[in-house]
Amino acid sequence: MFNFIRRHQRLMQLVLLILILPSFVLIGVSGYTNYVSGDEDLVSVGDSAVTAQEFDQARRNQLHELQRSMGNAFDPAVVETPEVKQQLLDSLVDRRVLIEIATKERFSVSDTALRQAIAAMPEMQEDGVFSPQRYNQLLAGAGLTSKQFEQSQRAELALARVITPVTQTAVLPQVIQDELQKVLLDSRTIQMHVLQAADKVAEQSITDEEIQEWYQANQEQLRLPDYVNVDYVLLDEQAAVKSVPALKDEDLQSYYEQNKARFVTPARIHLSHILIQPGATDNAHQEAQKQAKDLAAQAQAAPDQFAELAKAHSQDKGSATSGGELGWITQGNWPEVLQNAVFALKKGEVSGVIEGPDGYHIFKANDFQEEQRQPFEAVREQITNEARQQLAAERFADMATKLTDLVYESPESLAAAAETLGLPILQAKGVARDRLLSEAELGLSKQPSASAALLEDPRVRRALYTPTSLEHKQNAGVIELSSDTLVAVRVNEFVPSHVPSLEQLRTQVEQTLAQEKALEATQKAGQQLLKQLQAGEDIAVDFSESLTVSRIDNQQLPKATLDRIMTTDVQSLPAYVGVETETGYQLVKIIAKESATPDPLIADFLQMQLQQLWGNAQEQVFMQALRDQLQVKTLPAAATAMESELEE
Repeated sequence: MFNFIRRHQRLMQLVLLILILPSFVLIGVSGYTNYVSGDEDLVSVGDSAVTAQEFDQARRNQLHELQRSMGNAFDPAVVETPEVKQQLLDSLVDRRVLIEIATKERFSVSDTALRQAIAAMPEMQEDGVFSPQRYNQLLAGAGLTSKQFEQSQRAELALARVITPVTQTAVLPQVIQDELQKVLLDSRTIQMHVLQAADKVAEQSITDEEIQEWYQANQEQLRLPDYVNVDYVLLDEQAAVKSVPALKDEDLQSYYEQNKARFVTPARIHLSHILIQPGATDNAHQEAQKQAKDLAAQAQAAPDQFAELAKAHSQDKGSATSGGELGWITQGNWPEVLQNAVFALKKGEVSGVIEGPDGYHIFKANDFQEEQRQPFEAVREQITNEARQQLAAERFADMATKLTDLVYESPESLAAAAETLGLPILQAKGVARDRLLSEAELGLSKQPSASAALLEDPRVRRALYTPTSLEHKQNAGVIELSSDTLVAVRVNEFVPSHVPSLEQLRTQVEQTLAQEKALEATQKAGQQLLKQLQAGEDIAVDFSESLTVSRIDNQQLPKATLDRIMTTDVQSLPAYVGVETETGYQLVKIIAKESATPDPLIADFLQMQLQQLWGNAQEQVFMQALRDQLQVKTLPAAATAMESELEE
């Protein structure tokens, strides 16, 4: 058989061609390639398509980039939503559209345009001028040759030629611009009266029939996602401290002796002074020195007159008015020349003239406190805590290493790690892929362990939902939550998506019903007030202080409220509007309308923003037109791709 094939290769090639050709006719070259590779088309774009492999690779790139930029704060759940996935797929489709159009229309970029574009890149410049040396350094650092880089930039510039002319030439008509500025800057002066549903919750009565009916009608709202119940071992500073054995008295005494300087209160002295500043010339200097000696002699002869002398003669304006008083000075905090002199004084004694950095001083010691040493027993508890903290810090590193080793050496259980380190195996319930379910959702009065909230960390949830952890119930690893907190986790139970029983959720359902009925009652009361005010009835309503709102300064009002205010007819004032909110009802009294002329700077800013929005709108319309031209079509496989989980 094989000899026949070798002797008749041309014949066999023809046979294979005949067999394969119908496949290409039926599903196309791209489809055949996808069939062979196992890939699927998600969106057809002209003669090509965005495939499942491209989409998955883009999702991985997105994940890795966010992980790199956000670090430990990154939660994969934020990009695994239908909205984010659709945005990513749309961006791939738009790029494929541009490639198709650029290829069909033979858009190209000249060498001159390419050189100018590269030279204009700030990262390629030094002092605002293109630097060949920097250009080569950056390419070498990225592992690219100049040919590769220039080809990629030429392609990007070619794609830009498809859409850039539209965005750059999109001009917002002046009449529309003026009208939009007017809409944005027109303001209303309002007063508000807010009715809160929370004020009526206690008034609501809920029957068993209502609870049962609401529970049956809201099954999907009550449905819990897949979640896992977890065993975990927590190693933190507190656990490390607990692991330190009781300290012996001799160890504590030794610690006290080694750190006795910390348990000493240094001596301090309460001072007053007279300062005479030296002049700029030798004569002035000598005169100042003579004056200081005369004042020192007077003060030493009559220490009780020191304050009066300071007030009359001290050139330290800050202390002279208070009789030269400086307050308490702690030993070790002053220049040595002054400190040695003042701490040699006895209580009530006046010094001679002491030359310091800023002039001549005469000091009086008003009071003095000797150095005080705290006895061992007085600081025993402090020493015990400090010593245990130090030992715990040393033990923590050793315990962390052992925890990691034991978790991986015995992957089927956390028992070995917990027993060896003397740590308890804790439990938590309701760790879903995107969050830690609340106790109310789970029908729990509280979590089995007080520290369960730590499992909210996205790194923990990421580890728990790996195939090894879920399918084989093996330890999910050790996660460092912070420099002094590690947690080892393991799935002990996987709970598929379900609706909890009414018994579990009775309290939650009753509270929700009470809130719904309170909200309905509050909104009805608000609507009744609004009708009465609009009818001109004289009723007492406690409105707030006036505030001015506009679309550019919404004063933090909800969009629905602001829209209602700004679109209400204000020909006759006051005008009243009411808005239902998620927490109650907002009653608004419009008392004035103002049309503002924008400040030139604000006008320029608005013009720039409006022009950008107009350009974006034009771009979207143009891209949709290109999609229609290429008959872009979303294929059935796209729905499956949107629901699929990304495999690392």
